[in-house]
Amino acid sequence: MQAFKNINALIIDMDGVLWQGNQAIAGLVEFFALLRKLKLPFILATNNARLTQSQYVTKLAQMGVTVSKAEILTSSMATALYLAKHYPPASTKVFVIGEDGAIEPLTELGFTLTDLEDVKTANNPNAGADIVVCGLDKTLSWNKLATATLNIRAGAKFIGTNGDVTLPTELGITHGNGAILAALEAATEVKPTCIGKPEPIMYQQAIALLGTKADETIAIGDRLNTDILGAVNANMRSLMVLTGISTIAELATLDYAPTWIMDDLQAVTTALTELNASMD
Repeated sequence: MQAFKNINALIIDMDGVLWQGNQAIAGLVEFFALLRKLKLPFILATNNARLTQSQYVTKLAQMGVTVSKAEILTSSMATALYLAKHYPPASTKVFVIGEDGAIEPLTELGFTLTDLEDVKTANNPNAGADIVVCGLDKTLSWNKLATATLNIRAGAKFIGTNGDVTLPTELGITHGNGAILAALEAATEVKPTCIGKPEPIMYQQAIALLGTKADETIAIGDRLNTDILGAVNANMRSLMVLTGISTIAELATLDYAPTWIMDDLQAVTTALTELNASMD
């Protein structure tokens, strides 16, 4: 395992790293206190598209941690930025399966959002969406799935904010956005284009926000097939904590691995403290 050094910025996942559902993981407050003390910049980069930046700021505040909106990057934000590069927002209609976190970035960039049952028909060929975006949605309904299915089958581009099939919560592991994508793929026979990790785009966007370089920034996550593989795809070092989805045993079946493995945030805090002490 490589020496723990040359770390000038962090890109940190949230679900399974900072909390499980609404339960903070032990050492959360102390971890962020150390980052502030060391003046170590970070971006909280999550595949979970359900909440907005402001909602994540509030969630962390309720757990005793203060962060700014500028320190948060979600897969829905990455998705909106990606779409704005490829489609003119002012003339592009989007149907969204998702909550405020998926909707807000698209409306802020000027996309027009379509409603339930607004679909292209023989009598109304100009109706419906040009793009269907699907993010984690706890208000998911039959009508939402039906509207997405009809739009995709009529030719709308199918975009997933992320492909995580599971989600760690305080009650255990439940279904994630990837499970919703799988249902739509089964109904449409169209495979979605996913924007979040393990695609490198979110890490690249986070590095740009931090103003650092890939070789001096590390990614911290709990999931091998998203957080860690995404770091590999972005040519970054990574640190896996064991408080979320993935386990050490899974590494035996993979051709990639995190640079470091630590039990939890408390172990990361200790390692960063020792690194800082060695540099004094």
